[in-house]
Amino acid sequence: MAIDLTVELDDRPGELARLGDMLGKSGVNIAGFCAVTRGGGIAEVHLLVDDAGPAFAALQDAGIQITEEQEVIVHDVDDRPGALGDVAHRLGDAGVSITTAYLATNTRLVLAADNLGEARDALF
Repeated sequence: MAIDLTVELDDRPGELARLGDMLGKSGVNIAGFCAVTRGGGIAEVHLLVDDAGPAFAALQDAGIQITEEQEVIVHDVDDRPGALGDVAHRLGDAGVSITTAYLATNTRLVLAADNLGEARDALF
């Protein structure tokens, strides 16, 4: 089971570096992430980590609140034009709505969906 952790950071220089340093010093490997600013001085960061336990502890020690924890699918995709479209079509044809998507290391697509079971059936 893969877990995506969502955290909020202040949208200012150095915050992503602080997050990366803190997780690295705690031995937490970031397998994938996506960071976007939401406005209002807040950035939302999605983290795919190998082991959520140490990540929870490190984030808590740093005073960074996890705003969401969700199970996700991590799906190998080819590194070629059209690969995302192929996956998205399979999910759309199965009636699955993608709620989160980003790339992780080694060309893996991280997906959260409104129905993870149906998403798995469509992809595997």
